[in-house]
Amino acid sequence: MKRAAWYLTAGAVAGFAGVLGLSRATPAVPIALKGTGHAPAGRSGTGTVPGGSGPAAGSTAGGGSGPGQSAIGPVTAYGYGELDVRVTVSRGRITDVTVPVLQAPEPYSQQLAEQVIPMLKSEVLAAGSAQINGVSGATYTSQAYATSLQAALDKLHRK
Repeated sequence: MKRAAWYLTAGAVAGFAGVLGLSRATPAVPIALKGTGHAPAGRSGTGTVPGGSGPAAGSTAGGGSGPGQSAIGPVTAYGYGELDVRVTVSRGRITDVTVPVLQAPEPYSQQLAEQVIPMLKSEVLAAGSAQINGVSGATYTSQAYATSLQAALDKLHRK
């Protein structure tokens, strides 16, 4: 019986040490989402795309036949990284949503983002707003996406 207690204690200590080791993952690295048109970008404290000027590089005054107005939300930290969302609105409708900044600390979060971001984009385009359902298994990512998207939409409404 004493041996079983010793093995249980040793196993618990080893498991705890393993969890601590995993929690000290490598620093966040910008990632590119394959096949979704999202480019990697460095972290920007203002929520703008590096090299851009103002809230969104290349934004135009909407209402014409041009691409519409764009705004980018702030870099939003969530449990598994950081992201920000750029939204384009033309004639009062959301016409495009991209994620110019996405930083994930480890490969699993990168894989999850590659699957979730296109689903969230589809929901936004279908709903026409930031009022979307989160993706099961990616609650924090979904919330950060919606938060950054709403902030970008708020910027456009203030213009």
